[in-house]
Amino acid sequence: MDLPPLPLDRDAGRPLAAQLADGLRAATTGGALRAGDRLPSTRALAAALGVSRTVTAAAYDQLLAEGWAEGRRGSGTFVVGAPAASRTPVPAATAAVPEGDAGLVDLSAGSPCVGALDRAAWRRAWRAAADPAPDVMPDPVGLPEFRAVVVEHLLRHRGLPAHPADVLATGGSTAAIGEVARTLPPGARVAVEEPGYQRAVTALRDAGLEVVAVPVDGAGLVVEAVPAGTAAVYCTPAHQYPLGARLSATRRVALVERARAEGFLVLEDDYDGELRYDVAPLPLLAALGPDVVAHLGTASKLLTPTLGAGWLVAPPAVRAAVLAVRGRTGGRPARAGQRVFAAFGAHGDLARHLRRLRRELSGRRSAVVAAVHAAGRAVEGDAAGAHVLVPLPGAATERAVVAAAAASGVALDGLGRHYAAPPARAGIVLGYAGPGSDELEWALPLVTEALRR
Repeated sequence: MDLPPLPLDRDAGRPLAAQLADGLRAATTGGALRAGDRLPSTRALAAALGVSRTVTAAAYDQLLAEGWAEGRRGSGTFVVGAPAASRTPVPAATAAVPEGDAGLVDLSAGSPCVGALDRAAWRRAWRAAADPAPDVMPDPVGLPEFRAVVVEHLLRHRGLPAHPADVLATGGSTAAIGEVARTLPPGARVAVEEPGYQRAVTALRDAGLEVVAVPVDGAGLVVEAVPAGTAAVYCTPAHQYPLGARLSATRRVALVERARAEGFLVLEDDYDGELRYDVAPLPLLAALGPDVVAHLGTASKLLTPTLGAGWLVAPPAVRAAVLAVRGRTGGRPARAGQRVFAAFGAHGDLARHLRRLRRELSGRRSAVVAAVHAAGRAVEGDAAGAHVLVPLPGAATERAVVAAAAASGVALDGLGRHYAAPPARAGIVLGYAGPGSDELEWALPLVTEALRR
């Protein structure tokens, strides 16, 4: 087919692949390309534009990931049309701010990298999830096929041997924290990391529990600071949120030994433990102390919170208590997200996605670290997950950096809000998974300037 003009400016600072993807998007939204049109092969388009095939292949990959185009085996690449949730990135040469929530590119932590999803595999999973007949009765445990995929995932990527009977489906990590919290005696004391995940703090308090803050340092949770008489300890040992440290081997052993000696439960939130870029993912606390550790996992960071799917691997008594709560309240995790996750993992798509996600986020992390260093600032945290910590000298500097970035069109997350008590440190918790690659590229120079405050 004849393509509309696709001008490429080799003198611009914007990559040629990004320019080409912009041009094809614009041709689609403008009507020059319509749904069902077959695009030229990457080789033919490269020859026509006088660029390398790497450029055209990267542009097509971006359009496929965003849902503007789809690949059909043996037939080529076809225009799908403008996805309802997509938007055309604003070229970096203009002074306009890319569109987004409240007009800002959001670099806070906690969002998944949905751009890394293989959209063809994603659609296959949803179609497969729609095949079974509608459910007649609620299921408090979780679909067998979902739990089987979780077991395979935990063994291959987290080194945790488990049986499907050990697994309960959940609505995600925060939902699972709330469910386990309701199995504890009213007013029981639960130790949490400080700074830490404030949604977990809220879930515990909403269950009528007393929350006690325990400090965190470069080796993770300070285990000796956990007070006596604690009923449970909530922690993020693989990648402490938000400081980014990992719980040291010595402290892991100490925490499990204390849990056994004092009879408390350890809630291990493994929200992004699969995502490491320096070494293999770290062993789970649940593998070290399966009798005292409840392992929490989620699909939200691996794939998307759209699924509302997570899992709990816990001692039998904990599982029984959670099921009893569900029986009394009628609560149970939705099966739809479980079906999609199970279908996505059944034929290797989940493992392929995880490899692709690690490559993508590793590259993004390198770009973020370079931008922070260009401002003369340091980065804390392991080479893992989807955020880094940028320490700052005080709360006033933190506020100034956040305000300067917002004025430039970028939303940053201050460390202060991650404390339940008055903050002991200041900094920026800088996420890099949520925005599109073009948005991140656009935003990082602005982050560098804001950090120079």
